[in-house]
Amino acid sequence: MAYENLDQKLVNALLEDGRASLRSLGEDLDVSVTTVSNHISDLEDDGVIEGYAPIIDYGELGYDVTGIIQLKVEGSALPAITDRLREQRHITTVYETTGDYDIIAVGKFTDTEHMNDQIKAVLTDSEINESNTSVVLNAVSENEQFDLDH
Repeated sequence: MAYENLDQKLVNALLEDGRASLRSLGEDLDVSVTTVSNHISDLEDDGVIEGYAPIIDYGELGYDVTGIIQLKVEGSALPAITDRLREQRHITTVYETTGDYDIIAVGKFTDTEHMNDQIKAVLTDSEINESNTSVVLNAVSENEQFDLDH
């Protein structure tokens, strides 16, 4: 196996099983444990792999409402508002975007009252010019990752 493809194959193997041992990865990819360890360390150092975390089904834990919050903000306030959103416990994703809205945030909430309380706390900022909130009816696909091309 050429080493130039090893990193992609390691990433794909970790996407399939993030808890795979170095030994099992080495066996599956037909390389030594040391080679696997060195390549994974390089991928971590390069920021390709940023950590290892379980995939949580928040709905199973009682967070049944997913809200999508779109905000128009004063340009200079963008960093402060995105920081505030990132600090909100139930906000899982924050994007700065082009288009009609400057920020799109996604949050997980126990019910619509909980969502409403969290959103109202964010909307107290006078530099938010407009907001639009949508409630997800059905998560058809969420937090999916994809294999790298070979």
